[in-house]
Amino acid sequence: MSKLPPHTNIALPALSPTMEMGTIVSWKKKEGDQLSEGDLLCEIETDKATMGLEASEEGYLAKIVVPDGSKDVPIGRLLCIVVEHKDDVAAFANFVDQEAGAPAKKEVPESEAASAPLPPSVSAVSPPSAAQPATEAATPSAGIPPGRISVSPFARKIAAEKKLDLATIKGTGPGGRILAEDVEAAAAAAAKPTVEAFATVPVPSTPNFVDIPLSNMRRTIAKRLLLSKQTIPHYYVSVDVKMDEILKLRENLNNMLKKNNKKLSVNDFIIKAAALSCMRVPEVNSFWMDAFIRQNNVVDMSVAVTTDAGLIAPIVFGANLKGLLEISDEVKALVEKARAGTLQPNEYQVCYAVHTFKLTISM
Repeated sequence: MSKLPPHTNIALPALSPTMEMGTIVSWKKKEGDQLSEGDLLCEIETDKATMGLEASEEGYLAKIVVPDGSKDVPIGRLLCIVVEHKDDVAAFANFVDQEAGAPAKKEVPESEAASAPLPPSVSAVSPPSAAQPATEAATPSAGIPPGRISVSPFARKIAAEKKLDLATIKGTGPGGRILAEDVEAAAAAAAKPTVEAFATVPVPSTPNFVDIPLSNMRRTIAKRLLLSKQTIPHYYVSVDVKMDEILKLRENLNNMLKKNNKKLSVNDFIIKAAALSCMRVPEVNSFWMDAFIRQNNVVDMSVAVTTDAGLIAPIVFGANLKGLLEISDEVKALVEKARAGTLQPNEYQVCYAVHTFKLTISM
C-alpha cells in the first residue's frame, strides 16, 4: 500500500458494547461517489439493530472492500477506502485487502444451497469397536489354571440356554470372572443387525430438513439466554392477581382519552405496577457488586418486542416516575422504532449488572 496515493481506511467499528461482528446490509454510496461529512456510507446489522455508518470527512469513495450481504464481518475489518481527490480513485481499482483473514461470509442463495452435495451414504459407516465384544477372548484371571474359564453358575446356565461359547465372552467380574450380565450383553450384541443391512436403505434425494441462517440479533439472543441460564441463579415466583378493578379503571380512562385519540393498554399498567413494586421492595431492585449490594433509586423497565429479526427489549427509563399516559406513548414509539430497526443504542442498552426483569401475566 506504500505506492498508493494518500487515503483513509474505514474499518468496521463497534456500534454497540456487545457487538463482535456485523452484517453489511447495503451500501448507500458507490465507488467514485463524492462524500460529505455525515453522509450515510452503508447500513450495518449489529447484534441489536440495523444502524448506519456515516462518513467522518469529505472525500471520494475509492474502494468498497466488503460487499453487500457480507455476514459475520469482525470488528476492525477494512470496509472501504476514502481518498481526498477524485483523480486518486482509479489507483484503487484492483486493490485487495492483504491483511484480511478468511473472507466474510456472504448469504448463499437458496438455489445454490439446494445444489450442495448430500451427506455421505450410510454404507460408508464402519461398525463401532464397542459392538465387537464377542470377538474378544476372555483374559484368564490370576490363580486360574490355563484353559479354565472363571464363570458364575448362573452365567454358565444362561450361556448354555443361548448356545454361546464362554471362551468368546469377556468377563467384567473380579479377576475377569464372567457374570450373568456379561452373557446377556454378548447375546444382545450377537442379535444386533449388521451394518450391511442398513446400507441398502435408500438415501432421500432431498434432505428432510431446512437450515435457517441466523441474524446477528438471533445469534446474540441465543448466546445471552444460554449465558444467563448458566451463570445467574434463577428462581421463579408466581401469583394470581385479580385484574377486575384495573380493567374497569382502564376502560374509564380510555373513555376520557378518546377525544385525544389516546388509548392505554393492559401492558402499560403492568409496567407501572412492576416499577412501583420494585421501589416498594428495594431488594429486588438491587445489584450484587461483589464487595457490596447496590440498591437503585430508579426503575428502568425493559419491554420485550418481537421483530422480524428477533427479540429486542427497549427500555422505559425511570418508569416509576412516569405516568400511565407517558409510559403508553413511550412504549408505542419504542415498539415502532424496534420493528423498523431504527432504535438507537441508548434506547436498548443498559450499564447495569441485571439486563432483564421478566414478568409473565396469564389472563
